[in-house]
Amino acid sequence: MTLSHGRPYLAIPGPSVMPDRVLAAMQRPAPNIYTGALHEMTETLFPDLRRVAGTAHHAAIYISNGHGVWEAALLNLLARGDRVLALVTGHFGRTFAATARALGAEVELIETDGAGPVDPARLEDRLRSDPGHEIRAVIACHVDTASTARADMAAYRTAIDACGHPAVLVADCIASMGCDRFEMDAMGVDVAITASQKGLMTPPGLGFLFFNERAAEARKRADMVTPYWDWTPRATPDLYYQYFAGTAPTHHLYALRAALDLIVEEGLENIWQRHARLAEAIWAAVAQWGREGEMRLGVRVAGERSHAVTSIHLGAPDADRLRAWCEAETGVTFGIGLGRTPPEGWFRIGHMGHVNAHMVLGALGVIEAGLAALAIPHASGGVTAAARALAAA
Repeated sequence: MTLSHGRPYLAIPGPSVMPDRVLAAMQRPAPNIYTGALHEMTETLFPDLRRVAGTAHHAAIYISNGHGVWEAALLNLLARGDRVLALVTGHFGRTFAATARALGAEVELIETDGAGPVDPARLEDRLRSDPGHEIRAVIACHVDTASTARADMAAYRTAIDACGHPAVLVADCIASMGCDRFEMDAMGVDVAITASQKGLMTPPGLGFLFFNERAAEARKRADMVTPYWDWTPRATPDLYYQYFAGTAPTHHLYALRAALDLIVEEGLENIWQRHARLAEAIWAAVAQWGREGEMRLGVRVAGERSHAVTSIHLGAPDADRLRAWCEAETGVTFGIGLGRTPPEGWFRIGHMGHVNAHMVLGALGVIEAGLAALAIPHASGGVTAAARALAAA
């Protein structure tokens, strides 16, 4: 007998829970792609996407996942052999850097142990040692989905400007956009990328890229871009098909429209606050459980933690044992210890997008039951600590 029958809960860091309105929006016949209502609806997406990204500049949509918009950003910015400085706090920062290297860039890394972001002073020091301005781009994950460390993008812009360096600043916001506060223009980010399956609450398959005039200027000397990845016709199309370099991803667009409606209705400030409060409840539970045993949060400083996903150390093989028990016995699935050593000693809770207090408290209750069922050392009272955190906020 298992208690998992009923609606499952995928508490992983993407694909996130999709609202019923988003799912319902896709239940329709294929539309006319040549003229009419689809074209009109598509035009409404861009102002709201810019609002979510916090920019007044250009927006482009790709039929891709996040790895696709990594390539799009790099190909539009770089010439072969250009030097890229990657600020790496986890698995996805390393993979982003590896993508740049595979495309022909010379890539240098500044890394941390994953327990926090790269110090902006390290960035400034490195750029001051580049008087010839060979470094063309600085790339960083706003939130690394694996380590769950959150970087201060505004501080990175300040560091770049402090030494008068012309490098463009590229932010991977795949895990953070629509969850953590991100304001592209106010933070001085030149290129921001995200994808549909996390804070935007839409099925995987759409990638989004935002770029300002500094980045558009860099595009003029880029020599690696191919027709499909070129952001210029997507951002300023003469014909509708150029938005997508071909047939539109019709049903994804309907889903995205419904998701953006939900975001507009709730308001970004409220969304950011909701994610922050839910994250703090999770942190409170982990802190309480960790009074005994090995459980601890992966990111040391609260202000450097993601509000969308939390990485938790439990020790090997207990993290994998706990995840397996929770999925089999209760129907709740947590994220794997991606990029961690050893991976079976870590797990992640995704709390992004269409998530509320009872979902988070329920997930924490499942964890507490699993810890008890598997006799994994922990202090009692984690759920109570989370409830008190929510009540006090």
